[in-house]
Amino acid sequence: MNGGYDAVILAGGLARRLGGVDKPGLAVGGRAMVERVVAAVPDARRVVVVGPERGLTGVVFAREDPPGAGPVPALRAGLSEVTAPWVLLLAADLPFLLPAHLTPLLAARSCGTGGVVAVDGDGREQWLLGVWEVAPLRAALDGYTGRSLRGLLGPLVAGRVPLPGRASFDCDTMDDLKEAHMNVLHEWTALACRELGIDPARVDRDAILDLTKEVAHGVARPAAPLTAYLLGLAEGAGTAPEDAVARLTALAGNWGQATAETLTDD
Repeated sequence: MNGGYDAVILAGGLARRLGGVDKPGLAVGGRAMVERVVAAVPDARRVVVVGPERGLTGVVFAREDPPGAGPVPALRAGLSEVTAPWVLLLAADLPFLLPAHLTPLLAARSCGTGGVVAVDGDGREQWLLGVWEVAPLRAALDGYTGRSLRGLLGPLVAGRVPLPGRASFDCDTMDDLKEAHMNVLHEWTALACRELGIDPARVDRDAILDLTKEVAHGVARPAAPLTAYLLGLAEGAGTAPEDAVARLTALAGNWGQATAETLTDD
């Protein structure tokens, strides 16, 4: 009834709060954030990435003029490549966005013409996480001279759809990026524990991370995963003392003295 949709992903900008780095290209969980967002729209007729060209297959690249001019010029550039009657407008720094998050947005198109915007847990509109009818959006852009997406899209909103916080979690600062990495680490720990038949409550993740960091810095980087493996073997064999992690951490911290006292030419 609503026809197909394209996706426009804004992947330009200057990322000033991240020191001007290529924010969409930063990896979370082993994949660039922009790759993760592209993967969230597998059913889009066409995926348009507005920003510098990168090694992504199956997408169309566009560029705002001048580069870094802001989200409204970027949207205008991306929309010029859209052929479907509806368009998903997305930021490129949504590392936890999944196809399932977009299903309720797309389903809500039936609420009327204009568009549907996601709202987070605090009820705030997420202007780079919504779906818009292309004809009214183009008409609004033609007469719009402002710089704000809110000013452009606000009058077009026909519905608001609450989405879980992780769907709209974006990475604007280094603290955001660190939080995203920790979320990935939490998920990996839970999955690994399930595969190994381990109760996650028994795993002191922070202590293990401190241990491997101390070993990597104080001994050698390859010694960090080796130490974690040896610790696991000892735990499995029941030979590890209760304070094994603390003892190994202290040993790594005193590596220079320990080797001087215990290692010989023999």
